[in-house]
Amino acid sequence: MPTLGGLLKKRRTKDSQTLSKELQAGSTTTGNTPTSPIAAEDNHHHHNHHHTHHPSDNSAKSANSASQLDQQQSNQSSASKPADTQTASMQSPALQPTTSAHSNSGHQHHGNAASIHNIIHPSQQNTPQVSRTERTTKGKYTLDDFAIQRTLGTGSFGRVHLVQSKHNHRFYAIKVLKKAQVVKMKQIEHTNDERRMLNRVRHPFLITLWGTWQDSRNLYMVMDFVEGGELFSLLRKSQRFPNPVAKFYAAEVTLALEYLHSLNIIYRDLKPENLLLDRHGHLKITDFGFAKEVPDITWTLCGTPDYLAPEVVASKGYNKSVDWWSLGILIFEMLCGFTPFWDQGSPVKIYQNILQGRIKFPPYLLPDAVDLLSRLITADLTKRLGNLHGGPEDIKNHPWFAEVTWDRLLRKEIDAPYVPPIRGGQGDASQYENYQEEVEPYGQSGEDPHGHLFPDF
Repeated sequence: MPTLGGLLKKRRTKDSQTLSKELQAGSTTTGNTPTSPIAAEDNHHHHNHHHTHHPSDNSAKSANSASQLDQQQSNQSSASKPADTQTASMQSPALQPTTSAHSNSGHQHHGNAASIHNIIHPSQQNTPQVSRTERTTKGKYTLDDFAIQRTLGTGSFGRVHLVQSKHNHRFYAIKVLKKAQVVKMKQIEHTNDERRMLNRVRHPFLITLWGTWQDSRNLYMVMDFVEGGELFSLLRKSQRFPNPVAKFYAAEVTLALEYLHSLNIIYRDLKPENLLLDRHGHLKITDFGFAKEVPDITWTLCGTPDYLAPEVVASKGYNKSVDWWSLGILIFEMLCGFTPFWDQGSPVKIYQNILQGRIKFPPYLLPDAVDLLSRLITADLTKRLGNLHGGPEDIKNHPWFAEVTWDRLLRKEIDAPYVPPIRGGQGDASQYENYQEEVEPYGQSGEDPHGHLFPDF
C-alpha cells in the first residue's frame, strides 16, 4: 500500500484491509549530508552524497507490505573493507556462481568472518548524533527551482522524478503525490506523519527531506537522489551475502535505528527494498510511510508480512523492539537469501509461522550469527536484544559485531564492501528502471479542495 514514503507499491506490500483479513483468517484457522537544492540555503549542512528513494511497483514476487490500520493512537565496519577477494566478489554479484540459499557452504563464511579488521571493545560507546531541532522545509522550493530529467518510479499515488537544481546544478529526487489519490486511499494521516518524521531526522544513514510544497493537485517532496539503487536488487543478484558483507549493512542499520529510537520514532518497515545504496556503497534508509512517534506503545497494524513481530501479528500493543525483531529478520535474509518464516502458500501461513516462532537455521551460519538471531527473533520481550536494560548497546556489543568500529562507521570512514557502478554526481540513474514519462503537467492552478488536509506542505 503506497504512502508518502512508500509512494509506489513495493515488493511484499499489501493494503491494510487485505492484511487485516489475512490476519483474521489466520486466527480463525489457527486460533554524509547532501547539499540543499538552493545553494544559498542550508549551507551549514556538510554531507556530500545526493541520493533518492526508489520505491518500485513492478516485482513479479510481490508477496506484499501491510498498510497501517490504526485501532488506537499513541502520542505518539568495521566492517572495515573485507579482504580483497571478498570485495572483488561483491563488485560484480551477478557474475558470481549462483548458490542455493540452502546450500551448505559454511567454509566460505568462516573465512570471511575474520576479514573485517577494525575492532571495537565493549567499553567504546557511541552516542547517536541527534539533531533535536526541526528544519524549515515547508514551501522552501517550487517547480521553477528544478529541471525534471526522467522518471525513477511510478505508483498509484504519482511518481518519483530525477531532477536537477537550477541553483547548484546537483541532482535530487522529487516525489509527486496526487492529492485526490491520497485522499481516496485514506492515507492523509500517514502522508502527513511521514513528512513530519522526515522533517525531524538528519543522519548519515537516513534519507534527507530537503523541502515540500503543494499546488492545487499535487504534493511535492524534495529528497536525496540515492544513486546506487536498492539493496534488495544486490541481494537477489548475490543470492545471499557473505558474513562480513551482511555485518556491514546490519551495523549501519543498527546505528540508524538507534538514532530513530532516541527520537521515540519507530520505523516499522525494515526490509532490503527500503535500504538504498549511495554512490560509495553506504546505506540510506528510505520510505518513512510507516514511521511513527511512539513514546511508549502503539497498536497500529503495519509492516511487511515476512518482517512483522509476533506482537504485531497478534494485535497486541508493541514498542520500539519491533524494529529490533525486524533487524534480526533482515540479517537472516541477508545471510540466507530468504526470510525465516517465509511460506510460498500464503501470507496467512507466514503469520502462523511467526506466531509459532520456530526457526530452522541453515548449517552454514556461524555460531555467533545464530546466537544474535536467536536473541533478536524472539517473542519473549524480556529476552529480545534492544529491549533490555542495555538498549541498543546490547546489540552493538554482541560478539557477532565484535569487529565493528562503530564511531568510524558512523563517520563513513569504513569502505563499503560493494560500490555501485555509477558515475557519481552526474545524475546517473542506470540502477533504476525506465518508465514512460508523465504527460499531465504539474503546477496547475485552480480549485484546491484538498489543500487544507495537508497544512505542513
